[in-house]
Amino acid sequence: ERHNIPLPMDDLTRQLEDDLQASQPEVRLGLSRAGVMGASKAIRISYGGIEKQIAADIECTVDLDPSQKGVHMSRFPELFEEAIEEVVIGEAFLVEVLAGHIAAHIVERQRALRAHVHISARYPIERTTPVTGLPTQEMIDLIGIAAASASGVRRLVGVQAAGINACPCAQGLVRGRASERLLEAGFDDGDVERILELVPIATHNQRGRGTLYVGTQSSVNAEQLVGIVEGSMSAPVYELLKRPDELFVVEHAHLQPRFVEDSVRIALKSVLDSYPALDDADFVFSRQVNLETIHTHDVLAERFGTAGELRRELDHGGPLEHHTGLDEWLRRAPASA
Repeated sequence: ERHNIPLPMDDLTRQLEDDLQASQPEVRLGLSRAGVMGASKAIRISYGGIEKQIAADIECTVDLDPSQKGVHMSRFPELFEEAIEEVVIGEAFLVEVLAGHIAAHIVERQRALRAHVHISARYPIERTTPVTGLPTQEMIDLIGIAAASASGVRRLVGVQAAGINACPCAQGLVRGRASERLLEAGFDDGDVERILELVPIATHNQRGRGTLYVGTQSSVNAEQLVGIVEGSMSAPVYELLKRPDELFVVEHAHLQPRFVEDSVRIALKSVLDSYPALDDADFVFSRQVNLETIHTHDVLAERFGTAGELRRELDHGGPLEHHTGLDEWLRRAPASA
């Protein structure tokens, strides 16, 4: 005689969930992404031989087949714990490598065709102020993105950092008006030019937020990417500034005015110059957002593409018909596959 033995609650819940998630959807459309976001975890990462434990937000999604009603959402946190325990507790990794490990783990455990993982963490960088040399700590966003499938894993490292941009357009207007006033006051043309070269010309400033991604299997230093982002703007910003430092930052910014478009172009060229070994198939993305001070809107510029696309445009000029996007690049099979 068969006895019906009740299943434990966890097993029963999982069995019901398996049946429901695997059932046919009412509308048979595949989904580009389905998963969880905003999962906060403590992770250990390593850069430049230094290990740090930091808090990170993790987002993970998988492709969903048209014949499958849903993914096992409640299992993602469990899978995060498994993956993090396997690859973080024992050893600290680069953030993009960690993202790749988690994505590969999700593909295996969820039997997914493809998994996408995005890790974002606030990372402290120690530096000194530009004139007084006081130690200060700046926080940057450290980003690791990876996509895994049966053909392998693609991953990229990214950073987001703040700076200041001085508007060239307004500065040109101020310079022109100042020249008129000086001429009206009796200064000759030579004196006017000399005065305007010696005295910083006023303009309106914009707090800038630069983002830079590099997708490659080669080694890329995130702190160097931060330097590239900050160097693409008129001047870096610091949490701590004494008066001599403040003077330096303000003067430096006004002597190097830049549009939001300038920052993107300079950042991209700096990546190619700093990493000449990047493969033509590697991916680069730059985005600059400036918070306006004399308008109620903000301004942005961005450019994405493979290193080969960027090199061809720099070498030969003229627009390209196609710029490879991030999702398109992540979906391509890795070169080693």
